[in-house]
Amino acid sequence: MDNNEILQVIANACDDKRAEDIVALDMQDVSLMADYFLVCHGSNERQVQAIAGAIKETMEETDIHVKRMEGFEQARWILVDLDDIVCHIFHEDERYYYNLERLWGDASRIELHIAGSR
Repeated sequence: MDNNEILQVIANACDDKRAEDIVALDMQDVSLMADYFLVCHGSNERQVQAIAGAIKETMEETDIHVKRMEGFEQARWILVDLDDIVCHIFHEDERYYYNLERLWGDASRIELHIAGSR
């Protein structure tokens, strides 16, 4: 499975937990941290944790190892590190405060085809 396919799988896992405004950014030309960022948000801490848990569970089902998960307890900004892909799951308030899409404005967006899109 290549990174674009993995991004699609992650986006669908997020959508299954009703994540909002799911965005994938191609970071290859703008950052050395990761090749891709996936950014989304939930409306409360419990939903943010559910989204992060769905990513972890889905990746384990496809034999992709989650390197690290940070911020799960506070559930205001959870970072899921999958090596080439880093997922940022925000609480809605923090999403608009940190505004990663604007911060990394030079990164191009990747079109996502979310299966259960509302």
